[in-house]
Parts: sequence; C-alpha cells; structure tokens
Amino acid sequence: MHIKQIIKPRGNQASRAFVSQKAYRSLCLTALLSLALMLGACGFTLRGSQALPPTLDTVVINASIQYNPLTRALSRRLPVYQLNSINADSNELESLDPSKVVLLSMQPESLERRLLSVFSSGQVAEYELIYSVDYQVTFPNAAPINNTMSVSREYQDDPQQILAKSRELELVMNEMRAETADRIIRLLSSQYTLAQSNANTNNAVQN
Repeated sequence: MHIKQIIKPRGNQASRAFVSQKAYRSLCLTALLSLALMLGACGFTLRGSQALPPTLDTVVINASIQYNPLTRALSRRLPVYQLNSINADSNELESLDPSKVVLLSMQPESLERRLLSVFSSGQVAEYELIYSVDYQVTFPNAAPINNTMSVSREYQDDPQQILAKSRELELVMNEMRAETADRIIRLLSSQYTLAQSNANTNNAVQN
C-alpha cells in the first residue's frame, strides 16, 4: 500500500509559504497581463475572441474569383471571431447597414517555391513554400488600408511518390490558407484603430 505523507508548515514556515504562494500568483498575473498587452500592441486578438467592436459585425468579402479556397477559409473562420461573413455578390447586401460593414477586397493568391535541397540525382528534395495574398480593408467612413499577408512552410518532395505528395501538398496549402485567414481576421483590430486615427487626423486638418 502506498502512503502519501503530507507535512504541514508551522509558525513562520507557514507564513513564508503563504507569502511565497501569494508572490507566485502575483507574478503569474503580471506575466499574463504583459502578454495580453503585447498581443494587443501588435494588433492581434486571441483566437476566438471578438476581433472588432460590436458596432461592426459584418465583413463583406470581395474577390476577383468568388468562392476561391481563401475566401471560403475566411467565410468559415469569421464566425469564430463573432463576425458575419457575406460575399460581395450576395443579395443580402441591399439590407445591410453601411455603418456596420467592413469590406475585405482580396487579390488573387500567389505561391512561391524556394529551393532548399536536392537529391544526388539533381531532383528537388526539399523546398520552402511561400503563400501570400494582397488585400484591402475598408472600414466605414475611412480610407482603404492595403496589406499583404504571407505564410511559409518547408516541404519535402519525393519523385517516387508523385500521387501521395500531390495530396499532401494540397493539405499543406489548405493549412496555409486557414492560417492566412486567421491572421487577416486577427489583424482587423489594429487596422480599425489605424483607420479611426487617420480619419480623426484628416478631420482635424480640414477643420
């Protein structure tokens, strides 16, 4: 039979243990607050948290090719951040309040491959995939903001397994698109702050 022995501190020992525990909790709280402030300063919100103020609850996605893989990824991820998603060709646009809508205009995605290593035969063994997309965000009563989002992955090729590697590449691409969608949405918070600041500056200059 296993017996667990518990020794309770007495007197000053108990006091020191209590103070030590209190200091540890205080340190943990300070660290968490510091992390939250740093994330906020970078313009990122925690995954699943509200990305924009409640007054902005809808994102209209406009793309040169509607319903492409990235726009579908955005449509799936926006509700996670408590935002409605509507495509620019939807009939629902007429019923929207312009003061509550953010316009997300997406350019075609691009994929770059950078060689990292080759087999002795000279065939590519490993390369870096760089997925990127240019886009524009427009908030109500504010000038558009242009941005580029990029994510990268290292990918190992195998000329002996072309079919399997083709499927694997598609999975990697979908993963990169999902990460891109998340990063675009989380960045909306700081972009909204920037848009508001620019609008206030322009109003002050005009007045």
